[in-house]
Amino acid sequence: MLARLQRFVVLAVTLVALGWLAPWWWQGRPAMAIVGAAGIGLSYTLVLALEFMLLACVHGRDETPRAGPLQLLRAWLGECVVAWQVFVWRQPFRSGLHPDVPGRPGVRGIVFVHGYVCNRGLWGPWLVRCTAERRPFVAVNLEPVFSDLDVYVPQLEAAVARLERETGLPPLLVCHSMGGLVARAWLAALPGTAARVQHVITIATPHRGTWLARLSRTTNSRHMRQASEWLTGLASREPALHTGRFTCFYGHADNIVFPPRVATLPGADNRHLRATAHVAMVFHPEVVSEAARWLATTDAAISAGVAAGEPR
Repeated sequence: MLARLQRFVVLAVTLVALGWLAPWWWQGRPAMAIVGAAGIGLSYTLVLALEFMLLACVHGRDETPRAGPLQLLRAWLGECVVAWQVFVWRQPFRSGLHPDVPGRPGVRGIVFVHGYVCNRGLWGPWLVRCTAERRPFVAVNLEPVFSDLDVYVPQLEAAVARLERETGLPPLLVCHSMGGLVARAWLAALPGTAARVQHVITIATPHRGTWLARLSRTTNSRHMRQASEWLTGLASREPALHTGRFTCFYGHADNIVFPPRVATLPGADNRHLRATAHVAMVFHPEVVSEAARWLATTDAAISAGVAAGEPR
């Protein structure tokens, strides 16, 4: 459903831009035509700029080092490019291009869990790499798009159960933004889930809510407000799951989840990424390397077992 909605938005913006360009072009004013059409097509960059201004204002007493103007500019420019790739191309038109890779016994898989107003198309470069390496994965589509976060728990359970069944190993969870909260809700909702996951990597997840969520009225965004009833209830339901089980990436230039420390968990391995915006963090080399490191521990153990003559 989200892909169809985003295709409609892309088409609508394109038609509006063409509607501006054509008459000015026919009147012999190509500069006005091109500048106006480009302004319409790139209007989303102004929304991103507003988010960065709010981020700078709301930092307050957060103990994370404040991003400087050049770091914010660098993050904004990078996010302008990544947002176009994700929301104009990959999610509307390429979300089904890379199907899930079936599991193989003894090869650990990955469950990819996207965030708010996203689908599995977000993970495009990750899925290309996994497909090339024959790495089993399931990339979920969390729908309905604006639902209660607890509604997504059975969808994550189905993805984890599938890889468990096919590989015989607990999968690695890689979660962006809201997806990290879905992973925590899954861990808290079902008995024995802690033993069914190798590790959870969260990227820019509003573990303690985000200031920006107060500007939205959808059900799942209300859950992501700071000190929301849903977040408070989740914290009261979950045992001490965070120590050794979570790696949380957060950043002082995250234009969606701020102040920065709200994307951390007590007891987790919290990693700060500098001058990188919300969606761009998904593709940060340190994030990709951390996932590869966790998968390599399994690969090394299997290789050692094969070398020792153990059945694979």
